[in-house]
Amino acid sequence: MHSSKVNKVVLAYSGGLDTSVIVPWLRENFGCEVICFCADVGQGEELADLEAKSLSSGASKLVLKDLREEFAHDFLFPMLQSGAIYEGQYLLGTAIARPLIAKWQVAVAEEEGADGLAHGCTGKGNDQVRFELSYKALNPALRVIAPWREWDIRSREDALQYAKARHIPTSSNSKSIYSRDRNLWHLSHEGGILEDPSQSPEEAMYQWTTSPQNAPDSPEEITITFESGQPVAVNGEKLSPAKLIERLNEIGARHGIGRVDLVENRLVGMKSRGVYETPGGTILHIAHRELESLCLDRDTLHFKQQVALRYAELVYFGKWFTTLRQAIQFFISKTQESIDGWVRLSLYKGNVTVLGRQSPNSLYREDFATFGQDDVYEQADAKGFIELFSLQMKVQALMDVSNGGKTRYKSPDYSIFKRD
Repeated sequence: MHSSKVNKVVLAYSGGLDTSVIVPWLRENFGCEVICFCADVGQGEELADLEAKSLSSGASKLVLKDLREEFAHDFLFPMLQSGAIYEGQYLLGTAIARPLIAKWQVAVAEEEGADGLAHGCTGKGNDQVRFELSYKALNPALRVIAPWREWDIRSREDALQYAKARHIPTSSNSKSIYSRDRNLWHLSHEGGILEDPSQSPEEAMYQWTTSPQNAPDSPEEITITFESGQPVAVNGEKLSPAKLIERLNEIGARHGIGRVDLVENRLVGMKSRGVYETPGGTILHIAHRELESLCLDRDTLHFKQQVALRYAELVYFGKWFTTLRQAIQFFISKTQESIDGWVRLSLYKGNVTVLGRQSPNSLYREDFATFGQDDVYEQADAKGFIELFSLQMKVQALMDVSNGGKTRYKSPDYSIFKRD
């Protein structure tokens, strides 16, 4: 037993093999009471029989909170508005859920008078950092226990043996070669043959999206309505944030939308290969981007694209509860004030094609863009603009000419070497 005393620990609990084994391990090694906390962030059927499972493994109680609407409104939509995508492909489904889960895990610990927190993350992955950074931001007084960094269990077989010796029921028959994480935004797959980046994912691995080849042979058109940069309706039907995402997941999955296979740079320094299914998120990202193209001026849009790279890193690195992320969010919120309107899309065999977009705040004005003379734009003004815009290039060229007779960009004239 550990000498450092902890009386009551709140464990981030999923009901899988790892967290089922962590409950007795904590009790044996720390002599503490264990409360299991599970956040419903849209993982669906995985939540069945959790209370019975947790109690049978030695927990004193299970606290289950339905956080789907909070997840959608306070985490997914603000991230959607930012345009953040990690390394150009990953829509951050796992990363964005961790600060929410940690927030409520801390809240439960405070309600229950617990003095410790525990999680089932390995010592190799990103999630240990995301959870523990959030814990430190929210309540640094709570002791954090990460069994995977301490115990002797090294494999699934070890864990199964440990559970069997203590008569803890495990769903070992649902053994999968893949490590998966599912929530309202995505489903991720790691491990198995994916550990070789040259190997193609097997079709049987996908659990959510239809293969694009097997998707319907005719496209489906949908319209998404936005208010202040937040999606509020699908095909004219107003939906709550979580219900709207669920609706688009269902439609997108049917058409094979949102499959991504990438090798990413983990926070801890190594590369990992993951396959993600993000049907609704992919549709929303494309629709939101299109509406911004109508409503944001060039300077704001281009600066926002730069900020999105940093925002994606902050989310991926577990730095949601930081001054920088909050400050960037204020900037993003300001940019979203004019993002009202609708986007019409076609979904077909894995592709999302934009068919049209409209906004009352559109900066695209056909009468401004025409080539005729009007009060907005005089074509003759372009001459002076070009003179000023090209000035630094012109000065450099004049210096080159005065030094050697031609600019550095002028190609040699090879025609003098041609034979008659």
